Parts: sequence; C-alpha cells; structure tokens
Amino acid sequence: MSEEQSKGIMAIDELQAIVQRCQILEEKHFRAEDFNLFQVAGQKCLEEGYAAQLLEVIQNEKNKVIVKNMGWNLVCPLVRCILSYQQEDDKRERCLKILDQLVQLSNPKELLLGLLEQIEQTSGEQTSETIMLLLQPLQTVILKLHGKKSYSVGLSLSTILNQLSLLPVPYTKDQIQEDKLHLCQCCNAVVDFTKPFVDEVVKNMKTSESGEKELKEELLKFCLKSLKYPLLTAQLDQLEDIEEHPLRHFAGEIIGILLDIGEFIPAVFSHGSHNQNWDNSEFLDIDRNDSVDSLACLSYLVFVQYIGIDCFPMIFSPSYLLQCNMLHVEVLLKRTEESILAKGLDLFENCLLRLDNNSLLHQYLEFRNFITASQDLVKVMTLCPIEDLRKKSLNVLQLYIDKFDTEGKYTLFRCLLKTSNHAGVEGYVVQNIKNQIDLSLKRGQDNQWFTGHRLISLLDEVFCLPEGAETDLLQSSDRIMAALNLLRYLVIKDNEHDNQTGVWTILTKVTQNFLKPLHTGLNMSKAHYEAEIKNKKENRQESHTSNTVCSVTVSGEKMPNMSAEMQLQVLHSALFTFDLIESVLARVEELIEVKIKAVTDENIGVK
Repeated sequence: MSEEQSKGIMAIDELQAIVQRCQILEEKHFRAEDFNLFQVAGQKCLEEGYAAQLLEVIQNEKNKVIVKNMGWNLVCPLVRCILSYQQEDDKRERCLKILDQLVQLSNPKELLLGLLEQIEQTSGEQTSETIMLLLQPLQTVILKLHGKKSYSVGLSLSTILNQLSLLPVPYTKDQIQEDKLHLCQCCNAVVDFTKPFVDEVVKNMKTSESGEKELKEELLKFCLKSLKYPLLTAQLDQLEDIEEHPLRHFAGEIIGILLDIGEFIPAVFSHGSHNQNWDNSEFLDIDRNDSVDSLACLSYLVFVQYIGIDCFPMIFSPSYLLQCNMLHVEVLLKRTEESILAKGLDLFENCLLRLDNNSLLHQYLEFRNFITASQDLVKVMTLCPIEDLRKKSLNVLQLYIDKFDTEGKYTLFRCLLKTSNHAGVEGYVVQNIKNQIDLSLKRGQDNQWFTGHRLISLLDEVFCLPEGAETDLLQSSDRIMAALNLLRYLVIKDNEHDNQTGVWTILTKVTQNFLKPLHTGLNMSKAHYEAEIKNKKENRQESHTSNTVCSVTVSGEKMPNMSAEMQLQVLHSALFTFDLIESVLARVEELIEVKIKAVTDENIGVK
C-alpha cells in the first residue's frame, strides 16, 4: 500500500469515527471540537481523492443532522478541489454532487456565510470562475431563507460586485472576444442569479410589505452598482464580427431589471439632488451621492446607445432632455478616463443634435450646469492627452454655441473669454464673435447683441493685453492674431458713417490699450529672442559638438533639454510668430489710416 493510499484510508477512518460519535449525540450536544474534527477529516478525504467516500457519508440518511450542522465547514476545501480539477474529471463531478447535497441539507444561514466567504477570498483569474460556480448554490440557499431574504440578496450581490470590481474591464474588440478573466460571462450569470428575486418583486409590487420594498431596494442598488462597474468604463458600441456584444447584453439586462421593478423612468429623470420620484427617499438620500456615475451611465445607455429607448416616453422636448442630462454630462466630463470622457462627449452631442440651431433659450445659462459644461469642454480640449477626444470636444463646443439664441451666444462668449485661460480657446471664441457680427451685418436687421453698445462691451474683452506690453505674446499669439483679424474685418466692413458695430467709437481706446502696447511688446519680445539666438550661436561655436544637450531660459521659463540645433529652431519659430503678428498689425493700422483719411478728405470736401 502506497503512502498516499494509507493517508486516504486514515482520512476515511477519521471521518467515520467522528460521524459515528456524533450519530449518537443530540444536536445541542455537538462540541466545537466535533465541528473541527469533521472539517479536517472531510478536507483530508477531498485532498487525497476520496470524494466518493465523503459523498456516501453525506448522503447517508443517518448523518442528516450532522451534515445540517457541520456541512458548511466543507465549502472551503470543496471549492478549492472543484477549481483544481478539469471540467471532465470524474472527481470534479463527485465534488459538485457533494456541494449540491450540502446546499440541500446544511443550515442555510451558515452555508450562505460559507459561500460568501469563498467569494470574498477569491482573487485574480479564479474570481469569475469561483463566482459562477457558487451562484446557483447561493440562489438556492437564499430562496430557502424566508425572514432575511432581502438582506441576504443584498449581501450576496454586494460581495459579488466588490470582487468583480477588482478585475479590469475588457475594452478593445479582441479583449471583449477573448474575455480572458470571464468577466463578461460572469456579469450575465449574475443577472440570471437575480431573476427569481426580480420575479418576486414584480409579483408583489402592488403590496406595501416592508420585505418586498427592501428586496426592491437591494435590486436597485445592484443595478446602480452595475452601471458604475463594469458599464461606465466599458466600450459599448456595436462591434463587427461579434453577434452579441456581451456587455451590451448585460446593459440591456440591467435596464430590463429597472423596468421590471418600476425604477427605469425615475432613474433616468433623477437629475436633481432632491428628486422625489423615487420610492424610499431616505434610502436614496444616502445613496444618491454614490450614484451620480451610475445615473450618468444610464442616460448614456438610453440616449446614445438606445438601450431601453423603446420603453422611454417620447413626449419630452429636446431642450428638457438636455436640461435633464446636463448633470450627467458634467459628471462624465469631469473624469479623466478615456472611455468615460468619450461617453460624456457622446451624451452631450446626442442631446444637442436633437435641437435646432438658435433654438436654445439664453435663460438656460442661468442654470449652473449650462455654464460649467462649456468650461468642462474647454478642459478636455486643452488638457486631455488623447487627440480624438480633444477634437471631439471642440466640435461639441461649437455645436453647443450654435444651438443658443443670439443672447445666449453673447453670454457664452463673454463667459468663455473670462474663464478659459487659454489663448487658443480665446482665439476660437473671437473667431466665433466675428462670425456672429458678420451674420448681423449681412442680415441687415437690428441685432442688439452683436452691434452697438453691447458689442462694444464685448469688444473691450477682446481688444486688450492683460499685462500690457509685458504680456507673453508668444503664449497669447492665438488670441492676439484672432483679435487683429477681427479688428481688420470691422475696419473693412463697417464704415465710420454707419458705425453699426461701434468700432469707430472705441478706436481711440483700442489704439491706446491694445495696438500701442502690442507694438511695444513685439519690439521687446523680438529683441529678447534675437539676443537668445545670438547667445546660442556663440555658445554653439564654443562647444565641441553641435549635438551637446543644454538648456535655455526664455521669458523666465526654462526650455526642456534638447540639442542646440533644436533650441535654435524653437527660437526662430518664435521670431516667425512675432513677424506674422507684426505684419497683420501693420495691415490693420494701414487700413485704419486709409479710412480716417478718406473721412477727413470727405469732410474737407463738404466744407
């Protein structure tokens, strides 16, 4: 007899001994030592490959009371053995039969805790496999619990989602197809786990029993958590060559649960901090702060992916839907993850595309979210490292501008000029102002926002140098060029006699506060950069090699380490920018001079 066989027989003998001892005892006389001996002997049988003998012991009618009280202790070694065997292994099948017997015979409360403990202890590649193995046993055990079913469902779902949230969400097409850690498969299996509890809520929805309300709350919590993970970070677009996207299917199932328990419409419209549509407002006051991401994801699913849209009442105006979604847009755009930012931009764009141009009333800008949305777009445009998202953000900002009425555009431009703190964005806004002025002049109608005294107030924001001649002209070059181009346009298009834009009224102030300081600043900047170039060339001649890495300080800021040749290129590029500004400035001044001379000559002729 081999040593392994000897150990196995000893384990069986130990198990038989503890079973025979406990068979003659009443339940109340079982000792802690008995529980421990039963667990150790059972574990040894499993580890030594004697699952068949252990199964016989558990199936023996005489041992029913023992299994009821002590069987749950075998869950840990049993799960470990099941996961270690291959699918087709006979030993795995015997272990699964043992698990099934434990579920039928053991104390449900103790077994529930034992099963959840195994889920809590799992990690890595075994997480999904362990959860999928134990979902059916968990469901059966909970259905046997009558008094605390809601609590047990909530505890189980929370434990499962906490463990799953440690796994990365597959994002690319290949990752989704491979589903390496079985996350997609497991998520859909969890939905199947909830179905009898959803059915129970649906069946008893007309009653007001506290137990049913509690169960409904637990299912709502599960849906909100699932929306936050994995759906918030998941890529949910339809993919070629994938017949059914597993995470899209999961999203559909979650929305299906919300529909079944009557929380779909309240969830979609829970855009205010004190929305009273939800049942049990006390519960929601606690959870809503943690649910903003989930509700934002839900709106994305409905309005962008059209999951559940068929169940959505199509009676709301586009502007109301935009208002409802602005908080969700804000939540998504404040995140930094690529997938979440993309969802925010897509949701914002989708809501805007429902509106006609110039139809969004300026009064909406009295809502905080409508102002912060433009600021959030600017942050994505200027700070996001992903080029596609920066471009998309710019497109959405333009779409946002286009939807407002004239006063709304005016207010938005003023806000962006004051808050963006980015020359490129400011230059873009100035170009938009020019377009609106052009439309006003071409239409030949009285436009009080982009002509006359209101436009003058806006132009004061445009034709200025924040720090006078000391302004960093290189950093502000986009804004300065846009302002000069606007001024050139106004001088050409608006005659002094008409003065519809008011530019001739403020020309003296513009010259004093913008053009003259710009001249001075250009001279200072060019002299500074030319000196830097001269010093750089002298240093290069003294150096042994032109590839020596060194540093240069320009405008008080140290340039990154680069070769002398590269730094010279940067300095020459700066000079080229200054020359470009200077040429446009000269052209503007020339046009002003010609216009003023023409008016003067005309006045002399009249006299």
